[in-house]
Formats: sequence, C-alpha cells, structure tokens
Amino acid sequence: MSMYHTKSVTELSAMLQAGEVSSVELTQYFLERIKSSDDKLNSFITVCEEDALAQAKESDEKLKAGNAPALTGVPIAHKDIFCTDGVKTSCGSKMLDNFISPYDATVVANMRNAGVVMLGKTNMDEFAMGSSNETSFYGVVKNPWNLKAVPGGSSGGSAAAVSARLAPASTGTDTGGSIRQPAAFCGITGLKPTYGRVSRFGMIAFASSLDQAGPMGQSASDCALLLNAMAGFDEKDSTSIEKEVPDYSADLDKPLQGLRIGLPKEYFAHSEGGMDAEVEATIKAALDQYQAMGAELIEIELPNSGISVPVYYVVAPAECSTNLSRFDGVRYGYRCEDPKDLNDLYTRSRGEAFGAEVQRRIMVGTYALSSGYYDAYYLKAQQLRHLISDDFTRAYEKVDVIMAPATPETAFNIGEKTDDPISMYLSDIYTIAVNLAGIPAMSIPVGFANNSSGESMPVGMQIIGNHFEEAKLLNVAHKYQQVTDWHTRLPEEFK
Repeated sequence: MSMYHTKSVTELSAMLQAGEVSSVELTQYFLERIKSSDDKLNSFITVCEEDALAQAKESDEKLKAGNAPALTGVPIAHKDIFCTDGVKTSCGSKMLDNFISPYDATVVANMRNAGVVMLGKTNMDEFAMGSSNETSFYGVVKNPWNLKAVPGGSSGGSAAAVSARLAPASTGTDTGGSIRQPAAFCGITGLKPTYGRVSRFGMIAFASSLDQAGPMGQSASDCALLLNAMAGFDEKDSTSIEKEVPDYSADLDKPLQGLRIGLPKEYFAHSEGGMDAEVEATIKAALDQYQAMGAELIEIELPNSGISVPVYYVVAPAECSTNLSRFDGVRYGYRCEDPKDLNDLYTRSRGEAFGAEVQRRIMVGTYALSSGYYDAYYLKAQQLRHLISDDFTRAYEKVDVIMAPATPETAFNIGEKTDDPISMYLSDIYTIAVNLAGIPAMSIPVGFANNSSGESMPVGMQIIGNHFEEAKLLNVAHKYQQVTDWHTRLPEEFK
C-alpha cells in the first residue's frame, strides 16, 4: 500500500520528477483519501474530481517531455476565497452559494502555471470572518487531532485538510492570523507573506489593507516551493509590490549561528487571557533548541501590541462594511424571493444570506465609518496602527527575527466560544499586530500541550520577520524542522 500522504510536497515533487509516481496516480490517491475521510472533518466545500484528473494527465505529459517546473503534478487544495474559473467560489457564505467564477484569481493562475493540480476548494469561516471555522454556511470544520475541537479559522478547512493529509498542501489567507492560527491549532506550517508580496486579485476581499494570501503545508521547505509559485507583482492588483521574487528554497540550509531572536516581553507576560502555562513551556523548549543551534535570545519591547486587537476590530470591520456592500442581490450572488421594492431586495437579500458574525462586523464597520465617527474611530485606528508598525521597525534594529506564541492556548472545543465574540477575538491576540504592520510571519509546530479538557493538542510558535524577509523566516523554520519531527506527526485517525 502506497503511503503518499506521509510525504511532503518537496518529496512528492522529487518523486514526480524522477518518474517514480505519476500525477494521475497521486491525484487519484488523494481524491480517495478525501472521499473516505472528509465526512469526519468537513474540510472541503467542493471536490473537483474530473478537473483534477484531467489536470494530472496534462501534468504527466509535461513531466514526460522533461523540463517541467518543480510543482508539476503536485495535488493541492485552494481556500474557497480564491476565484476559480468554472468552479463554485462561495467564500463559505450562502451569499455566494450559487456563484461560479468566470475567471481565476492570480494566485490560482500562478499555481496552475507552476503545474499544480487542484483537488478542490476548502471550507472556511464566512467571508474569512472568524477564528474557529464555525461561521461557515457549510457547517463547522473539525480538527483532525480531536474531532471535538475547532481547527482554527478562517483558513480552517485548508489547515484540517493538510493536517489529515487529505491534500499535501493548500492555500490560505491571513487578515488577522487566519493562516497562522489554524496552522498552530492543526500542527502544520503556515506562512503569511509581507503585504503586497502575493497578489490579491480574485481573492474575495474582507479587509483590503490587511488581507494576504499564503501557503500552508507540512514543512518550511514545502511553503518555500509554494511561495516561489504564488509570489510576484501583478498589475491587476494596485496593492501588489513590484519587487523581484527570490528563490525561497535557495537559503533554507543557511546555519543559524549568530541569529538574534527577539522575545517580546508583552507576549510572555502573565496577564488575564494570556498564554497557557503548558503552551509557554512548549514554546520555551523550542527556544532552547534555537539557542543550542547557535542563536541568541534577546528580550525586546513591543509597547503598543496591547492595542492591536481594538485597532484591528475598527479597521477590519470598517473595510469589510465597504467591501461587502457589493453583495446586494442585484448583480450576482443570493437574491431574495419576490422583493416588494429595491429597499426590500437589499435588506432581505443581505439579511437572509449573511450569517450573524458577518452582520455583526458590517454593523460595527458601518458605524465606525459613519458621519461624525470616522475621525474618532477609523482615522484614530489608522494612526495607532503606525505606532504598532514603528514598534516592529525599532525591534528589527536589534534583532533578526521575533519569536512568540501563535495562539494563547491550544485548539478549544467546538461551541466553547460561540456565545462570547470577545473571547473568540482574543484568540488572535498574538497574530493581529503582524497584519497591522504588513510584515511576514509564520507558524511552525513545536510540540503538544493539553487543552481545557486535558487532551493533548498541537502548539504552534510564531516566527516574525521584517518586510520581505520571507526567505529568512523559511530558513529559520527549516533548520528547526531538520532537528525535530513535530511537523511530520500525523493525527492517529488519519495515519
């Protein structure tokens, strides 16, 4: 019995290039795994069996001809926030349940050009709003390590699919932690690139100044291969940055001797709602490992990190209120039955198709942008955002990377926080500042700790870099993954 699901993207790519396996065989293998296991997880919204096999056949012909790019024939999944030509793109919402995109998002097109095979579209929090994947119109996604727990959000379907190895890798998006938090909860590696590094064209917008697409895989070397394909300037996206894309795989093996790691004292402080003691012990063990590899630990201060959650929950809802105003029942998406007049069409279409969390954020955002409140809220939040960004700029004068927990605790149980939005929002307390500053960060698995029910769950550690230093983050993560095996561990039920 082939055990292709235990192989990383890097290994599968080498096997395909060497002709040890065909893309059709590999794609069939993962489609079978999705068929037999996804009813336990609910990680996919759409599975593209016919398309995937047709793409795989095409990949095999390219591989035979030689000179095919590194990712040719590797099957992956896309988060259902990326438009995919001819395939439903729902964004986890009833609003777009009937929307078949007429074009590909740039990320999807770039991946297609790199030769990957799309297995399907993964489940997510509705319009990427949530930290647990419980707001999806298509139902809750479950964590492969413990089916009673959440996988994190909003890229929870992507994280669960990779964690259970129903797909070797996936794309995700990160607005306030939505790649790193589910990667931490599910024990995989996830990278949020610098804002503007990866095109946002065709990625359904939630908060335009924060959203960024990135790779989710088993390891740092997998994420490097995927980012090579995803990154780059795109004239269709006005926030895309014209900057050459390095080969992210080139420096993975650089030694860490002399690396200066900053530890923000605010992240390790003991306060209400702070880090769980077991999570802290696991993070500290990982930091010891880095010291053993020649890195130096330096305490730093990020004095404004405490305001990142309130700042984010003004900026993000304000931008979501603007972005989601296009879903009005007129042009595309859900339309209510028999509207009496235009006003009835708008209110009922939006009221019937948006879930509670999306409605809550639209209301907060519309209020923050309304006449008389714009200066007091949105403008003030943008000013505070600069202070948060300046903290990081000062820190990078003293250190090369910053390390911190990705989440204050391990994955909580389904339903545990649904009635308490504030407690839910605080699960992103360590990730949000990175999005406000527009810098890159990733989460890597560093061990296990008990959750509130005493069950052992994965712990993720965050590595944060300065603008456009993804290659450095990937190197720092890869060196750790060469001497540990946390990233190779599989949930019992999906071995």
